[in-house]
Amino acid sequence: MKLFTMIENFRNDESGAVTVDWVVLTAAIVGLGIAVVATVRGGAEDMADSIETSLSTAAPTISFDAD
Repeated sequence: MKLFTMIENFRNDESGAVTVDWVVLTAAIVGLGIAVVATVRGGAEDMADSIETSLSTAAPTISFDAD
């Protein structure tokens, strides 16, 4: 009789279901974050290359004001 009670309690216990929900939700958020990083990464690299090119080709200007 005790075995059947233990099996019934195990079947009715829903505390693990909440954990599964949180794991799925966390995995979705991490996946979305990785997708965003992958999308933004290319544009950021292009912008950094453009800035590097602009800075390397710019002529330095030095002005000395005697005021």
